[in-house]
Amino acid sequence: LQFDTVVLSHWLEFSDRLDLVISEIWRVLKGQGKIFLIIPNSFSFWGIQEITPFGKCRPFSKMTTEEAFVKVLQLNGIDQAFGIIGSAFMPISDLFPKAGIKFWDVAHECNGGYICDGYTRSSGKIGMCIAQNGPGITNFVTAIKTAYWNHTPMLLVTPQAANKTIGQGGFQEVEQMALFKDMVCYQEEVRDPSRIAEVLNRVIEKSIRGSAPAQINVPRDYFCKVVDIDIPKVVRFGKSSPNNDDILKAVDLLSNANFPVILSGAGVVLSDAIEECVELAERLDAPVCSGYQHNDSFPGSHPLSAGPLGYNGSKAGMKLISQADVVIALGTRLNPFSTLPCYGIDYWPKNAKVIQVDINPDRIGLSKKITLGISADAKITINEILSKLDHTAGDTEREKRKNIIAETKSQWLQELSSMDNEDDDPGTSWNEDARNRQPERMSPRMAWRAIQSALPQNAIISSDIGNNCAIGNAYPTFEKGRKYLAPGLFGPCGYGFPAIIGAKIACPDIPVIGFAGDGAFGISMNEMTSCGREDWPGITMVIFRNYQWGAEKRNTTLWYDNNFVGTELNQDFSYAKIAEGCGLKGIQVRSMNELSSALRTSCEDQNQGITTFIEVVLNQELGEPFRRDAMKAPEVIAGINKSDMAEQTF
Repeated sequence: LQFDTVVLSHWLEFSDRLDLVISEIWRVLKGQGKIFLIIPNSFSFWGIQEITPFGKCRPFSKMTTEEAFVKVLQLNGIDQAFGIIGSAFMPISDLFPKAGIKFWDVAHECNGGYICDGYTRSSGKIGMCIAQNGPGITNFVTAIKTAYWNHTPMLLVTPQAANKTIGQGGFQEVEQMALFKDMVCYQEEVRDPSRIAEVLNRVIEKSIRGSAPAQINVPRDYFCKVVDIDIPKVVRFGKSSPNNDDILKAVDLLSNANFPVILSGAGVVLSDAIEECVELAERLDAPVCSGYQHNDSFPGSHPLSAGPLGYNGSKAGMKLISQADVVIALGTRLNPFSTLPCYGIDYWPKNAKVIQVDINPDRIGLSKKITLGISADAKITINEILSKLDHTAGDTEREKRKNIIAETKSQWLQELSSMDNEDDDPGTSWNEDARNRQPERMSPRMAWRAIQSALPQNAIISSDIGNNCAIGNAYPTFEKGRKYLAPGLFGPCGYGFPAIIGAKIACPDIPVIGFAGDGAFGISMNEMTSCGREDWPGITMVIFRNYQWGAEKRNTTLWYDNNFVGTELNQDFSYAKIAEGCGLKGIQVRSMNELSSALRTSCEDQNQGITTFIEVVLNQELGEPFRRDAMKAPEVIAGINKSDMAEQTF
């Protein structure tokens, strides 16, 4: 009665005179509160029935399974779906228009997954991926694993082959639960049609709580069933809070540091903690390095912003964090690839005390030695630290530290602005040869400087895996979060183009620009056939055209004596011309001025729904290799000879 609710958990003998039972209970309770009865199985279902003060029973609603499915989507506000239409889920897609759910019919399911990833990362709203059972679902694999490592909540709906025939090796059948086992934070298969709403609601909640894709597997013959069903309520769990003792330890470490450094990761963006991160940095006068591919996790114009770490990142950030005696890593799993040496600088501070904050306790201390681990939400943790920091925190060598930060940043910005070309390793000459071979062409760094000068301040950009995109890691800066969509640590080629489509769907009034090398773009270019349709928004896509798989070619020049295998791309076509053939706008540019002008115009054209592909012709200079840590020159021991090749026999 304290909560205006009484729950009777004992059995009631069910009879034709349930109204007398209700009246008697109501008389005893004198009309106070609500009454819930647990109904026996003789009613053909288990459940909780609400009894109104008038003695009338609110029955479970009768509806089809597809109606129940869509109602749960509506309750959770999921109004964007991405995939290719298929017969296995037509019962629910038929209801999408009535429900207010937009179905984006993509050219390839993998692109659909990337579009959904870009949509959610830009908007903070969960989207849905769905396709035909079997081959339609297998096409989602790379995109779902990418979203998993991008910490993107996403609903993956996988219609399954019918229960009647599953296990017989039938049409479009595959073990879909096993397929995604290591790619989602949660998965569940519907075991009975009457449970479809309950399972879907739980999967959505698990995705949001785990900040990763979650999968519901639905046998296709469970649709078009009429069931008595109770639509569950949406329940959201609060974010995890830190232990008070851990906060006091963190405060003590930071207060006594001579050179504290903050490392802001994806969790700072996901928990909307950028303002709190700024306040902590200002209280301590601590430089803030952004995690690799998370340039939008701290305002780039702030005096304490040191830029991104990692591959082709900020030398300023690397030099500053190398001096740290205390590092507080906020919302990051400290992936080892994100802190690899670069520019010859092995910058991770080996003797620093490290405070790692991450919502997933399994990733704390996994790749770096830490002093203190805090498994909690970044925003809540920072606020707790701020509330307990003394006003003298950060005073130790504050002025000296501020001068070092300003001087280090100034030196790097001057160096970056004058960097036109890539260096060759001793004993190699590929980059020098490339410049001499095509002296009229832009270098990748010249292109990035032109891009930097023309980017709208509020733009959202996406990037891709590859040499030319990686060279640009240090150039773009952002004032707000959810502005930089990099492919993440799964490292799929082909991410940049579809992800920026998703960003524009999420933010139709903001200019968006995608970037990809010509190799990576070729993997997702089939979406050129879908993005020009009338209801699709206009975007800008920049394609760096150097006619090679640059990252692998760089490896070949360094460790395989220029023995180029599979590194050369077709030079006999133009992506700009292909764009025109798809009814889109295609431009080829060869100078910095042409590139800047085309970029500005294309962003304005987005307001009229115009999609523009800018093909940027570059020389063949190659940047730093991705994996110096994992490569070495081969040894010849037994030797390989073409004459040893045998004829196949069957």
